[in-house]
Amino acid sequence: MHLHKYERIWLLFGTGSLVVFLLIIGFGAFYKGAQPPSEKITIDPQNVEAQESFKKENLGLTKVEDGKYIVNVVASAFNYDLGKDEEGSNVKKIRIPKGSTVLFQVTSTDVVHGFELAGTNVNMMVEPGYISSYETELNETGEYTLVCNEYCGTGHHLMFAEVEVYE
Repeated sequence: MHLHKYERIWLLFGTGSLVVFLLIIGFGAFYKGAQPPSEKITIDPQNVEAQESFKKENLGLTKVEDGKYIVNVVASAFNYDLGKDEEGSNVKKIRIPKGSTVLFQVTSTDVVHGFELAGTNVNMMVEPGYISSYETELNETGEYTLVCNEYCGTGHHLMFAEVEVYE
């Protein structure tokens, strides 16, 4: 079988690229110990309050230290539960100072929901039985809408909240 000169060059280039790619992946996997993320925190979706983070008094915004906050959220039936205010009504807006590092921790009690803070890099899928978390730094002031970007039923369009980043 006769191969043209250019076919031989491309065949060697393709084979060489494959070998280099496999060596790099092998080096990262075996020598450096790189592994895909597999540490999922599980939770009983019928009893989310058993987890300290999702007790009624711990929902919403919690200051950990200067410039660091945790936002605990329970997603369920067309609603993000961000806790209650002083008057006992559901919180639909949280305020966070500009430049803060925020850890969002979210779980679901019923079906798969989305958790997207529009205009930022916060975007997670929230599954019942698991705690989804994402840490980000909020450096731009403004009002951001928290939306469910996974269709969760007929009231899906009603599932939103507001996050205000202020000076």
